[in-house]
Amino acid sequence: MNMPQAKNNSVIHPGFCNFINEEVLPLHAIEPTKFWRDLEQLVADLSPVNRQLLATRDLMQQQIDQWHLDHKDQDMDIKAYEAFLREIGYLVKEEDDFTITTTNVDDEIASLAGPQLVVPVKNARFALNAANARWGSLYDAFYGTDVIAKAAGLETAALDNKGYNPARGEAVIAKAKDFLDEVFPLESGSHQDVISYMVYYRHLLAFFQDGSQTGLQQPCQLVAVNGQRSEPEAILLKNNGLHVEIQFDRNGKNGTKDQANINDILIESALSTIMDCEDSVAAVDAEDKIEVYRNWLGLMQGSLEASFRKNGQMQTRRMNPDRIFTGLDNEEYRLHGRSLLLVRNVGHLMECDLMQDELGNFVPEGIMDAVVTTLIGALDLQRAESPCSNRVQNSRTGSVYIVKPKMHGPEEVAFSCELFSRVEQMLGLPENTIKIGIMDEERRTTLNLKECIRQAKSRVFFINTGFLDRTGDEIHTSMQAGAFLPKDQIKTQPWIQAYENRNVDIGLQCGLPGKAQIGKGMWAMPDEMADMMTAKIAHPKAGANTAWVPSPTAATLHALHYHQVNVFEVQDRIKHRPQASLTDLLTIPTIPGNLTLSQQVIEREIENNVQGLLGYVVRWIEAGIGCSKVPDINNVGLMEDRATLRISSQHLANWLLHGLCSKEQIDEVMQRMARVVDEQNRATEGYRPMEKNAKSVAFKAAQDLIFNGVIQPNGYTEPLLHAYRVQVKETR
Repeated sequence: MNMPQAKNNSVIHPGFCNFINEEVLPLHAIEPTKFWRDLEQLVADLSPVNRQLLATRDLMQQQIDQWHLDHKDQDMDIKAYEAFLREIGYLVKEEDDFTITTTNVDDEIASLAGPQLVVPVKNARFALNAANARWGSLYDAFYGTDVIAKAAGLETAALDNKGYNPARGEAVIAKAKDFLDEVFPLESGSHQDVISYMVYYRHLLAFFQDGSQTGLQQPCQLVAVNGQRSEPEAILLKNNGLHVEIQFDRNGKNGTKDQANINDILIESALSTIMDCEDSVAAVDAEDKIEVYRNWLGLMQGSLEASFRKNGQMQTRRMNPDRIFTGLDNEEYRLHGRSLLLVRNVGHLMECDLMQDELGNFVPEGIMDAVVTTLIGALDLQRAESPCSNRVQNSRTGSVYIVKPKMHGPEEVAFSCELFSRVEQMLGLPENTIKIGIMDEERRTTLNLKECIRQAKSRVFFINTGFLDRTGDEIHTSMQAGAFLPKDQIKTQPWIQAYENRNVDIGLQCGLPGKAQIGKGMWAMPDEMADMMTAKIAHPKAGANTAWVPSPTAATLHALHYHQVNVFEVQDRIKHRPQASLTDLLTIPTIPGNLTLSQQVIEREIENNVQGLLGYVVRWIEAGIGCSKVPDINNVGLMEDRATLRISSQHLANWLLHGLCSKEQIDEVMQRMARVVDEQNRATEGYRPMEKNAKSVAFKAAQDLIFNGVIQPNGYTEPLLHAYRVQVKETR
């Protein structure tokens, strides 16, 4: 195929050219020559703006570094510091109140509250699991995690000859019926004692052993049924906008032990899923990016498949169809069978080899992501215009949802909105088709959140907090201010609660409820579900109508919290509270002068940081795994991505800069922790040990992330990770 020739003679990667021309554009009424010329013009117009924004970041960082150096050994004067940040434009004036005007937003975003998954779109199997996580088995979630076992002491209960734990199974059924009693209470009695259910007219009737019967305290919670109403195959209940399906095993085919013949309870779980092109993905070149885009294409087309071997048998995973019930009016009651899919583009920092301009500059990757993910996402909009019952459809309101990470302040949000507007014009889409999710994970965005939202007031569908990247930027921005507290103590300082509260406060002030999500961050321990069930209810109680979870099972469990808490009622209660303190946000969590850390504490903190860093980097560099469950120093599995790496590397760089440790000390710990990580990965096929391996690229990458952490742009890990990953790919 001839390479597309445009007026400025840009160079397009041949694999990317073929993908767009042969797999994507034939699905559109867009002529290839026009597409490439329009793309070239967009890149020529916006790439210089992108680069200038990055230069502004660097300049502001230099000014902040110098301010701290000039005020070294002085007590922090918050008022003087605030005045300085305003003087350099880091902190901008907050203008009059306003309300966002975003329209055409799906219910999963606008009017429902529930869990949100984040998954690397580069991994087709994971992507499909997440897309299909709209519904999850409560029985499986209870039985397969520590939620029941930890509560009832059943971790070591005896198994039968099929490997089943009867005692645990009985506890699961009892726990599930406790949930029914709490959320769908009967007028009298308990679901624990019901022997059968039936639907009579518009009412659910529950029968007991003594022949008595009762109904729901709130009859309107029954919304649909499958099968004969006298002996339903399933009944569908609804609470706080979320559905719960009780499935029956009428013929005993599945060997159910339940007296009411309940076979399972399905929970509407992950209402939305972020298909991630960013922190959880290792995509360093055109080959990787095409794989990312091809999977997104498969999701938007409903054609993505993944085959894998499980229990010795090959299985193929596909996207689930919609779920169809019979409403109480005997009309079809159709429910989405999949999560609403959002796509997270990369930030403004990196460039990619998909395209070069006439000067040989690579294209900013965020610009390319915006064009290609929207081009593909627009295919779904064609189905929205002419819906068909057997097609997989994502947005039912004609929107493409792009989550935009790592933006620094209102100017960068305005640039993203300009980029999206240009993409809409290029592709012939209505204005504001592309919705923007603003990740509040950089300090300049946190401090100016209201003005960031103002720049996107007709597009914003989402704001959220992300403690990990936010802490990484906190450390890097104030690198010269002093040595930071240990990581666990950073979490307890006033700035973090002010950060979390202020995000909600401003979201409510700007009128997000009913139009956009206010979100909270990830539960990072996928095996610790009992602890999650205790801790993560704090997110809906804080007024967040979504929060991130690490797995479909975690989504099913966290969904229970949104039955227990009506988030929109919480938002109404807290929307007039005083806004979180700007002074708290500006108070840097450095070690106070009256506190001296012991050498034991310092050594332990270094070990913890280094072990997690090595465990993540070796998978990223050697295997191209952008997100996985990495054992920590205590062998607790933690979901790690680049945000966790950013904290660890910046924290070590900060302590090294301020003399809490030495390069020699870190080198010695790295050698010891390399041995630990090697042992943790001993059973991993193809793993290359780092200990005593002078040629270990992963080990060198980890060293660079620490020892050159001070000079990395905003403390980001991408530049070094990409360079070392490319090196590995080129030698294999």
